[in-house]
Order: sequence, then C-alpha cells, then structure tokens
Amino acid sequence: MFSPEVLAPTVEVLSKLAGDGPAIEFAIGTGRVAIPLSEAGVQVSGIELSHAMISRLREKVGEDHIPVVQGNMTEATAGDNFSLAFLVFNTIANLLTQDEQVRCFQNAARHLASGGRFVIELWVPQLRSLPPGHGGTVEVSDPGYLLVDTYDVLHQHVISHHVRFGPELSDGRGARIGRTPHRYIWPSELDLMARLAGFELESRWADWDRREFSAESRSHVSVYRLTLRDPDRAAEDEQAK
Repeated sequence: MFSPEVLAPTVEVLSKLAGDGPAIEFAIGTGRVAIPLSEAGVQVSGIELSHAMISRLREKVGEDHIPVVQGNMTEATAGDNFSLAFLVFNTIANLLTQDEQVRCFQNAARHLASGGRFVIELWVPQLRSLPPGHGGTVEVSDPGYLLVDTYDVLHQHVISHHVRFGPELSDGRGARIGRTPHRYIWPSELDLMARLAGFELESRWADWDRREFSAESRSHVSVYRLTLRDPDRAAEDEQAK
C-alpha cells in the first residue's frame, strides 16, 4: 500500500480534485496518503479515532504540518470550507451500521465548502463468488498468508480472517489469526447515502488510474460533489413547509 505504483496515482487524483483549496482526510491513520499529498502542495488536515495511529503519524510529521483531530469520523469536527474530503482503502466499511455510514457523509458535508468534493475508495462486495450453501470465500492464498471472508448477507456484514503462519512467528504456534469486521455497501446504496447528505455522484472509476468502472470491477473510486451546503438545515426547512 506504500508502493509508488499505488500512491502516485492516488495523490495525483486527490491533488487535482483539491485544486488550490485545503483537504481533510477522514481516518487519516499514520499518514500513508496525507503525507505525500501534503508534499505535493495540498494543505491537509485529518480526523483519526486511534491514538496509536496519531502517535505514529507524529513520528513522521508535526501538528503544525498536518493537524489532526482525535475522534470518530461520523461526528468529529476539524473545521469547514475544505475543498476536498477523502476516505480511502475501504475505511467507510469499518462503520458497522448503515446509520453510521450515512452520518459519515453528513459530517463530510459539514466540512466542505459549497461545491466541494468527497472521495471514497471502496471494494465491491464479491457475493457472486460465494458458493451456494457456503458462508465464506478464500480471497488470498499466498505463502505465509491466507485471507478468508465470511458473510452475514442478512445484515451486510463480512468478517475478514487474516491468517499468518510460518516458523518465524514469535508465538511459537506457527500461526496467528486476526479478524476485522466490516459492513459492505453496494455502489447504488453509497450513492443514496450521498444524496441524503446533499451530494451527487460526479465520477466513478475502477481505480486511481481512472480506468472505467464495470460490472467486473472489484473496487471503485467514487467522487461526490456537494450541491447542498447544509442538508440538515434544508431538511428542517422542508419539514417546516
């Protein structure tokens, strides 16, 4: 994920979308994308829930260079009038309910200037590869690493089971298992969440190289443009009518 082949097109797209304005990254993490984007000339801020990740980021750059607010990306506030907000590498799926995911869009809208853009990178659910009667799929099988996804299709939940094995593991058992839960989102559902928060879909590509998105694409980069500056206030005005 830190390779130039991945980061270069990511930074290029985000830099063009930000233009001359500032950008904010939701779930900024350790600065994998934010730091090279800042080095490209974009003023970057961030929101991050994890104290440990913020500490690692601070080992690389100071608060004066990339300011970060500690908090949940559904509600934490780091300013307003940004030209770009972005959320990469499937991270919106870490929010495990539809309501939280909608509130993430609403929080992005609160941070953006009118006409600002919200960019999401997300995988496409691979339910077509789920055999009938089976609840899981093997996604990666490499030497020393196995990734198995198990699905709860009723609640749109998937748990990724990361199995690392080999004699070099320090626990002496030869294997280590980590699990990460997600709530998967269909592109059409994501578009509706965007509309509820005052956005409209502007572009969708299969990847950061801007290849055409198709029914066979396993992921997408979606660009939403804010058309309604304060959707919460607009909803209240509509109810008053």
